[in-house]
Amino acid sequence: MRTISVTNNISLDGVMQAPMSAEEDTRGGFTYGGWALGANRDPELGAEMGKGMAETGAMLFGHRTYEHMFAFWPHQTDGNPFTEHLNATEKFVVTRDPSLELTWQNTTVVPGEAADTIAELKSTDGGDLAILGSGELVRTLASAGLIDEYVLIIHPVVLGTGRRMFDEVHQQLRLVSSMTTSTGITLARYVPAD
Repeated sequence: MRTISVTNNISLDGVMQAPMSAEEDTRGGFTYGGWALGANRDPELGAEMGKGMAETGAMLFGHRTYEHMFAFWPHQTDGNPFTEHLNATEKFVVTRDPSLELTWQNTTVVPGEAADTIAELKSTDGGDLAILGSGELVRTLASAGLIDEYVLIIHPVVLGTGRRMFDEVHQQLRLVSSMTTSTGITLARYVPAD
């Protein structure tokens, strides 16, 4: 059986919307996009996150996050190892549109209701699954008890508005490990307490 791990940037008040750029996600009139960009200049965080990159199996995306990632990563030519990793990695995109055609190499459409289709995918043989972003997908899978681990990059910022990772989700979590960098960013790993 595959495991599902979520890795996301969140603010102290739980916002995960548009951490990397102003244009990333402006739904609801959100104007604080790019609030996590300081993490790119945190060598301690970069080193720790780089360790986990090699362990990632397949990627699991919601449609919106897939489109955002596809618009950027396959076109990078600066030698960033994450580009090569994402291009080579198997990717699954959860969507309610079974006719959706995706062109990023190694991408498979997983049509249907997320909780049902991902429960089925999780029960198959294959590499573990990692989610980046994909807030709506995370909330759906968390509510269905399908998430096995959360890797939260918690930034020392309070935004006061924006889409939160755990809106309408109730789940007891257990801290497995944590580290705080000199810039005040905390990398915390949690698993469901049950």
